[in-house]
Amino acid sequence: MFGWTPILSAILSVLPPRVCTWLERYQARMSEAAGDLEEIRLRAERPVQLVSARREGFLTEAGELVHDAAGAPALRAEEIVETARRASRHSVYAFEEELRQGFLTLPGGHRVGLVGRCVVEGGRVRTIDPVSGLNFRLHRQVTGPARPLLPHLASPFPPYVYSTLIISPPGAGKTTLLRDLARLLSDGEGWGPGAIPPRKIVVVDERSEIAGCWLGVPQLSVGSRTDVLDRCPKAEGIMMALRGMAPDVVVTDEIGRPEDLLALEEAQNAGVAVLATAHGVSWEEVISRPALRDLRDYPYFDRVVLLSRRQGPGTVERIFRPESCAASGSGPRAGRARPPAGRGRSSPSRPSIHMP
Repeated sequence: MFGWTPILSAILSVLPPRVCTWLERYQARMSEAAGDLEEIRLRAERPVQLVSARREGFLTEAGELVHDAAGAPALRAEEIVETARRASRHSVYAFEEELRQGFLTLPGGHRVGLVGRCVVEGGRVRTIDPVSGLNFRLHRQVTGPARPLLPHLASPFPPYVYSTLIISPPGAGKTTLLRDLARLLSDGEGWGPGAIPPRKIVVVDERSEIAGCWLGVPQLSVGSRTDVLDRCPKAEGIMMALRGMAPDVVVTDEIGRPEDLLALEEAQNAGVAVLATAHGVSWEEVISRPALRDLRDYPYFDRVVLLSRRQGPGTVERIFRPESCAASGSGPRAGRARPPAGRGRSSPSRPSIHMP
């Protein structure tokens, strides 16, 4: 049987049968490379494209990858439509909210991006009909990458967690690192005096990428003391968590709007640490954006982790403390409180760390 079944069973159940056959042949030819598969892209009247960390190309009937699309069989439009129906369990209406956002989630946390003709009502996308393209993004749980960072982002005594912003360009592993941090902090790490005690975590997962929820249940491990607000806008979700869940740490992905920063400030004032991510290649680039410029003037974060793909996804280039006034030369904005005592900048600090 197909060698990828433990990871791909949910995807294989919705793919066109002949595509499953081609993939099985590809796996037999490229067993090692097949394990690195990241995306399976289906397009109407065009061939199947496979994307991995090391290669990409179009899939032939013999299970080979070719760079010329003319050398691979094209899929029929009706195959794409039927695949979309299977992915939505033949109930597109039940998944309209997901379709508005351009994706579906499968069991196992796999995500299916959809494109095609958008049906717009009242200035908003109501659905996509017909669907003409699908991108199956494979989720694999990667555990352990955050463990070396824990001594710089959390302290066993006194017990606290530094609010941390993870910055990276697309595909450099920021969500994987964020997920693993949530898992480690939720379950606790180590034994004895130097152990990091377990924490109550709330993940605000607006894009369903951190926990990979299927029908509200996390498909990826985010820790035994973690609760998830799935598909919830970040700012609203952070406030909901503060009001109802009494978290020690809030985890969220890809901040980028002014209202996100206002919610982060409320979390700080409540003594709750925040772990978040942002797209970028440097701290300077992030704080230059109009929506995030307040990061220059107010200490929302105690630590910044900068990632790259220089030595592969998840390469830690630098861990440092952002100095709240470094860019502007001014103090905190008028009327804004500093983090509560015992956390943030009043907590014991570590020197800046530069990591290759």
